[in-house]
Amino acid sequence: MTAAATTPPRGAPSARPGRGFSWAWLGVMPFLIFTLAFLVIPTFYLASGSFQNLAVAPNDPAHGAFTLQNYSALSQPNLADSYFASIEISLVTAVVGGIFGFLLAYAVIMGGLPRFLRSALMTYSGVASNFAGVPLAFAFTFTVGASGILTPLLLAGGVHLNIYSKTALELAYLYFQFPLMVLIIAPAIDGLRKDWREASENMGASAFQYWRFVAFPILLPSLLGTVILLFGNAFGAQATAFALTGGSINIVTIQITRQIRGDALNDPGIGYALAMGMVAIMAVTIGAYALLQRRAERWQR
Repeated sequence: MTAAATTPPRGAPSARPGRGFSWAWLGVMPFLIFTLAFLVIPTFYLASGSFQNLAVAPNDPAHGAFTLQNYSALSQPNLADSYFASIEISLVTAVVGGIFGFLLAYAVIMGGLPRFLRSALMTYSGVASNFAGVPLAFAFTFTVGASGILTPLLLAGGVHLNIYSKTALELAYLYFQFPLMVLIIAPAIDGLRKDWREASENMGASAFQYWRFVAFPILLPSLLGTVILLFGNAFGAQATAFALTGGSINIVTIQITRQIRGDALNDPGIGYALAMGMVAIMAVTIGAYALLQRRAERWQR
């Protein structure tokens, strides 16, 4: 008895892929070039500039000399307060936007509402989450500014909103914060299987017990990760705050603008040091978000 030798048909692909150049890299090249040009190189430029003495004139021999004065200047009250103000605004808008966005997404996805509301909400969230900067500042001014459309109604109700205040800036940030929460948390809510709830009900669990022991632990990594992402989104915002308040609020992004492009306060080295502080905070934020998303993906498979 002889075993018949089997030969692969002509033209069949090899079992082991070749080690040559993959044309798939061409599709990744725009991303790599964009990341290198607008993320990696600027970060190295900021890092090197933050250790240079740029407060003196360019023709001064001390210009560009190594110094740690830029980082020691961050302890000045106005610069330190700018970090605290930015963190406070980011935390408030992240938590409020996260709660409101989650409740809205859950009501539309799991609340038994008509399906067209979900499509309308997701479409609106996709547009509103990118509606920021100067257009949002102008829209906010025209709506609740000194001569805004809703200002007479607010005054009649006893509400006096100072558009140049921190509260007004937080309200403006919430306009793009909660739609972003809706977009990111919707897949996690979709991942809640109906059989999980049915199984808990069959075992005699109440709705509160289902949320406490089943749904909430599953959604918690996604919720925390999205809130962290909202924090980073608000922490790095500059155009909305500058266009809305004219730079009257002391946040770190406006301080960077003053140090690099300002007339009275013009020390690019301090501005670069401020920016490196933001880079450090954003790196921690992105790292925490990545870790939480890795845990959340186990339940979304």
